Amino acid sequence: MKPYLVSLAVGILVGAIYALLRVRSPAPPVVALAGLLGILIGEQGVGMARALLAPPAAAAAAADPTHPTGKSHAP
Repeated sequence: MKPYLVSLAVGILVGAIYALLRVRSPAPPVVALAGLLGILIGEQGVGMARALLAPPAAAAAAADPTHPTGKSHAP
């Protein structure tokens, strides 16, 4: 999360500098940025849905590094 906050802070700072210098930003239009945000939300949504809909055994196996296949090593 920290890299995102740093990136946002630097972007705001650069935007403020552009405004003070009265220079147009080379950033894409807001509508393009909204589309990119939608792409990111969709990508994260699919990952969250997969995690929520995964069978409990698969989720437990993925979380347990000692049993990456999810199979028990007991006889």
